[in-house]
Amino acid sequence: MLGRIASVGGFTLLSRVAGFARDIMLAAILGAGPIADAFFVALRLPNHFRAIFAEGAFQAAFVPAYTRIRTQDGADKARIFGDRVFTLLFITQVALLVAALAFTPSVIRLLAPGYDNDPQRFALATELTRITFPYLMLMTLVTLLGGMLNAIGRFASAAAAPILLNLTMMVTLALAAFFPTTGHAAAWGVLIAGVLEFLLLAADAKRHGVMARFRQPILDPDLRKFFRALGPAVIGRGGVQVAMFADTIIATFLPIGAVSALYYADRIYQLPIGVIAIAAGTVLVPEMARRIAGGDDAGARRAQINVINLTLLLSVPCVAAFLAVPDLIMRALFLRGAFTAADAANSGATLSAYAVGLIATMLIACMTPTFYARGDTTTPMKASLIAIAVNIAFKVLLMGTLAQTGLALATSIGAWVNVLLLILLAARAGLFVIDRALMINTAKMLAAGLVLGIVLWLLQKPVGVLFSSTIRWHEELTLAVLGLSGLCVYLLALLALFGRSLGKLVRRAQ
Repeated sequence: MLGRIASVGGFTLLSRVAGFARDIMLAAILGAGPIADAFFVALRLPNHFRAIFAEGAFQAAFVPAYTRIRTQDGADKARIFGDRVFTLLFITQVALLVAALAFTPSVIRLLAPGYDNDPQRFALATELTRITFPYLMLMTLVTLLGGMLNAIGRFASAAAAPILLNLTMMVTLALAAFFPTTGHAAAWGVLIAGVLEFLLLAADAKRHGVMARFRQPILDPDLRKFFRALGPAVIGRGGVQVAMFADTIIATFLPIGAVSALYYADRIYQLPIGVIAIAAGTVLVPEMARRIAGGDDAGARRAQINVINLTLLLSVPCVAAFLAVPDLIMRALFLRGAFTAADAANSGATLSAYAVGLIATMLIACMTPTFYARGDTTTPMKASLIAIAVNIAFKVLLMGTLAQTGLALATSIGAWVNVLLLILLAARAGLFVIDRALMINTAKMLAAGLVLGIVLWLLQKPVGVLFSSTIRWHEELTLAVLGLSGLCVYLLALLALFGRSLGKLVRRAQ
């Protein structure tokens, strides 16, 4: 599994690096003003729907079902199942797109009510959303094709596709002078990228013999079972997205720049989630589903424990960095052009609040396959609903004193509630056991992360002074030196705590 996780994570890392380059352009050109706020609302709407219905719920219900049918009944039966799902998806997405384009102003009023008092942002958000919303339909079809490819062990093209979004947006931003506003340039970049991503996945699916085509959607037992799993998955996997919807809604009532601060902080926060957690979950679901379909429950549990260890090993240093030097990260990456030091401070505080729940979010990606691989989407739904309630309650409590930082902190609290419930429910059902080895490994990794955080915090000021005479690249050089120093410190701490068993821990994930 390690090779497949590395493949998905590697392409995701390239996508995130390209995404940072894109965000640097966005920050320099858009900054954190009214046009930026309007664009980020327009971008978040299709992205939230995509994460809930396409990449989230759909993957949770479709990939285990497609893997089970292909393992037990053969490729031809799986192809028929995939074709029928493809046809239904296309029909429903076209209907959703037509409705969204017709009622976009009403949607903006519902999801960004604070813009009602700002006609300029409201009109611009409405116009940009109409440009970006077709991206949802394209990404839903991309997700279907990616799920089929993942089920046969092909992960590269689906993981690489998001790179096209970043590159296309950079091109359209570079040509912003030819658009009415820079927000229009970015929005058209999103739509063009959706077309390119679909063409990439369609070509790869055709090459490997799993390209979907239109077929009469007969409601056979496999399709009925898929839809029974899809409903709870929509609710369960939508938990984080509902929380982010709430962030967008509430942030529109906060001072200008709150939506943008959430966006830039979330971009950094999503880096380890995309490279580590999503990669682990993407590989783990079909792996566990295949083993369970073959009667190897013990092998499925071993695979999950190994992925949890690997996920914790890689995520702990990210938490340490986000908590120790969040302001420096934001200044080094975005402090240029229209993005000011005040914007960096606001985004840094928001990032540190998100970091409180980073490990929990990582573990959610490792725990939900326990249920999804067995076709159970109801149990994660229950955990998610409780977490949503807690999350939103804390948003209301914290927004007055902490503004958008309180929204991010509430998201972290909800993530911890979610993952603890998943662990409890899985353990109660006899599907997951927290053994002594896992607890010891976790304690050692957290100890190494604590050492790393302290070192980063102590080194930040002297390293900054060292490069204080370097006016142009001061923040970037400081962050680079701290990053290299932190990597060495973390590795040395791990070697001191684990010894030779560190290599065994990594090899078990292969």
